[in-house]
Amino acid sequence: MEERAMPDPTSPGNPTPDEVKNADAPQTDEQRADGTVEAEVTDAAAGADRTAELEAAVADLRDRLLRSHAEMENLRRRTEREVQDAKRYAVSSFARDLLGVADNLRRALEAAAAAGKSSADASDDVRDPVFAALVEGVELTERELQKTLEKNGVKKLDPRGKPFDPHHHEAVFEAPDPSVPSGTVVQVMQDGYVIGDRILRPAMVGVARGGPKPGAAPETAGVDRRA
Repeated sequence: MEERAMPDPTSPGNPTPDEVKNADAPQTDEQRADGTVEAEVTDAAAGADRTAELEAAVADLRDRLLRSHAEMENLRRRTEREVQDAKRYAVSSFARDLLGVADNLRRALEAAAAAGKSSADASDDVRDPVFAALVEGVELTERELQKTLEKNGVKKLDPRGKPFDPHHHEAVFEAPDPSVPSGTVVQVMQDGYVIGDRILRPAMVGVARGGPKPGAAPETAGVDRRA
C-alpha cells in the first residue's frame, strides 16, 4: 500500500500550527467587539457617502424646480402683458383712420365760426336758424366722436403753451416770440393723439424762438447785475 506524504509545516503556503490553533480557537469578546466596530465604521462611511449623494441630488432637483417656476412665472406675466397690449392697441389702426374724420369736423366748425362772424359783421340780421342747427349738430357729432375715442383709450394732446416734445410733437415752423421761452408751442396746426402710452399721431405745431431759454430766470428791470 502506498503511504501518503505528510505536509511539511515549514513549507510556504501551509498554515503554521499556531495559525491553525488560532483559527480553531473561539474569538474572545474583545475580538468580536473590534470586528463590530470596524463593520459599523464601514457602514457609517458608506451611509455618509450615500447621504451626501442624496443631498446633492435633492439640491439639484430643487434648483431645477425653482428655475422652472421662475420661467413659468415670467411666461405668465409676459403673456398677460401681451394680451393686455393686444386688447389696448387692437383699435390703433381703426382709431388712426377716425382721426381724419375728427379733423374734418373741427375744420367744418372753424369754417362755420368764421362764416358766422363775417355774416354778423356784414349785417345785423338774425343768424340763420338752419345754419345754427347745422353747426350745433356738427358740434354734437364732434363731442360724441371724442367721447368714443377716449372710451377706447385714445386721448387728444394739448401742447399749446408747453415745451416742445419731439416724442409727441412735430414742428412745422418757428415763429419769433420773445414773450415766451424759446421752444414753447405757440400754435397747433393739427391735433395729436395718443393711445395708452403710445403715440398715435404727433401734433403738428409751431414753436416760438427768440425768447429766454426754458428755465432761465427773467431779468428784473432797473437792477444792475454787474459786480
